[in-house]
Amino acid sequence: MTAVPARPGAGPGRWAILFALAVLAVVMLLPFAIVALNAVKSPAEYSAGGPLSLPHGIYLDGLVQFWNRVDFGRKLLNSFLISGSVAVLAVLLSVLNAYALGIGRVRGRLWILVLFLVANTLPQEALVYPLYYLAKQLGLYDSRLAVIIIFTVIQGAFGTYLLSAVLGDFPRAIMEAAAIDGASRWRILWRIVVPISRPTLTVLMIFFFIWTWNEFFLPLVFLISNDTQTVPVVLGVLQGEKMMDATMSSASALLGIIPAMAFFLIFQRTLTRGVTVGAVK
Repeated sequence: MTAVPARPGAGPGRWAILFALAVLAVVMLLPFAIVALNAVKSPAEYSAGGPLSLPHGIYLDGLVQFWNRVDFGRKLLNSFLISGSVAVLAVLLSVLNAYALGIGRVRGRLWILVLFLVANTLPQEALVYPLYYLAKQLGLYDSRLAVIIIFTVIQGAFGTYLLSAVLGDFPRAIMEAAAIDGASRWRILWRIVVPISRPTLTVLMIFFFIWTWNEFFLPLVFLISNDTQTVPVVLGVLQGEKMMDATMSSASALLGIIPAMAFFLIFQRTLTRGVTVGAVK
């Protein structure tokens, strides 16, 4: 009789890895579960049982009070508008820059990429004063447009550095064949380069959205009015106020986490596909 070969990956090592991943998942989800439990507790239940006790019912007054107190719907709209605009504009800027640097091979390409890399590593604390001065001079202070422009440039610097390496290995035979057929450089970019690089661009857009959504320091400096503030700013500003009890603080944290988690879950398959199909075929 022919021996049946063992299934690849089977054995104690596989179960140890699965167990370690399960423990890691529990550790990562436990803080979110505690926040969710405390967000639906009443202040009396929290005082009686503490943060780890189970609620006797669903108490939504904390969520409703926080939503109405800070006009959370407007803050969500501001965050979506800023993050979505930055994601689209930064990817567009990165594509145009990388097309010139990665495929066009402009003179001094290496030094330009080094400049983009150095600019991307600068701390925001070093940028805040000159950006604040420019925004004041241009009349853009306390406007969403100022934050959109700033983060488009910051994210575009990273996107340019990344896409230049990707487009530098782009098959030139395809572009030469398109040029022989009479396609212009602009047409080659939008009809050939962008469609083939779409998985990488999609991943970049998702990361730009999440990174901009979570930004706190620069929006805190540039968005000072209630009509322009984003979700992280209003959460950070209100955490230290005495008028917020533990249950309302948990409700505010839960409302701040849910949109980012929903966005990630919606685009999880797209993100996974983009990472695995990122190579140019």
